[in-house]
Amino acid sequence: MPRKNHRRTACLGALLACVTAFGGALTSPASASPSSTYAAVPPVSDFHGVNWADPRDNYADDAVVPSGLSTSDSYATTYAKSKAIIGGFGKLGANTVRLPVNPTSVNGPFWKSYRGAIDAATAKGFKVILGYWEADNAKDGKIDNQASWNQMWARITSAYGRNSQVYFEPMNEPFGYTSQEWRDIAANWVTTHRSVPRDRILIGGVKYSEDVKPVCADSRLNGTRLALHNYGFWHTDWTSYDQWKQDFKARIGDCASRTILDEFGATMTSGLDYNGPINGSHEIAYIQAATDTVRELGLGSVYWPGLRNGDTYSLTTLQGTGINLSLQLNNQSGLDRLHWAWKQ
Repeated sequence: MPRKNHRRTACLGALLACVTAFGGALTSPASASPSSTYAAVPPVSDFHGVNWADPRDNYADDAVVPSGLSTSDSYATTYAKSKAIIGGFGKLGANTVRLPVNPTSVNGPFWKSYRGAIDAATAKGFKVILGYWEADNAKDGKIDNQASWNQMWARITSAYGRNSQVYFEPMNEPFGYTSQEWRDIAANWVTTHRSVPRDRILIGGVKYSEDVKPVCADSRLNGTRLALHNYGFWHTDWTSYDQWKQDFKARIGDCASRTILDEFGATMTSGLDYNGPINGSHEIAYIQAATDTVRELGLGSVYWPGLRNGDTYSLTTLQGTGINLSLQLNNQSGLDRLHWAWKQ
């Protein structure tokens, strides 16, 4: 189905107007990288995405490896596999993929191959969000090792800082920090990587990225995008559509124009009909409220996950072997709700 790109097209001839529409607080031309100075600034509503995750979950002690890939694969093999999987996401109507990174996957030998996944996605015209995940043996909501984290981001931004299709999320769910601590860390990241245009940085909300308002209100982070997470399993006793919708909006405040819901999801392998009546299901109430809120407020959204082997939330199941891969849809009604959210 055709994507809604009219606002992106309008931006090509009026970047400053789009900056104003985005919130009037993007980086100045002096602080933007040369390759991005003339690039269109897509509104958050143009982010129609899915997460592509490690089957063990992205909290990995070693390299984080999205489902279907392998650390033993060459760049060429990784590229070929990723081209097939990203192509499958494209057939679902997605134009964005969120990929995990950690120091082991970037600072070690896997990076040479892993870049094939990023490059295959951008070659398909996808926006790519690279988000840092801490290790499973820590999992305390804090950066595991500051020096390794700094090295990782230096390497990533050196490789992709000038690629306008690649976006950077300094940390996934910084729940180990107070609001002030996290905002200080985020502001320092923005300052350290000042050559990266702010509209290509996603700063997670506080705690489990569950509330973007404190980040939105911090002037040091003006112009950045905001990453929001919200899940139905957080409140399994909520079967009211209105309660879910009010909760979503309370987490966003007046920051919708900067917010990308880059994690949300529900069970896709049990036959639930997300187009049907709620019938006491907290998951149906949640998904309907989430997708209606995304559509109403013009949020970006990245479903969790588009693909993760063994995850009941996975929108698809991986088929095939080697580089001959394809995706099988697990729940048509779930995809219908995403299309509704994306105005497709």
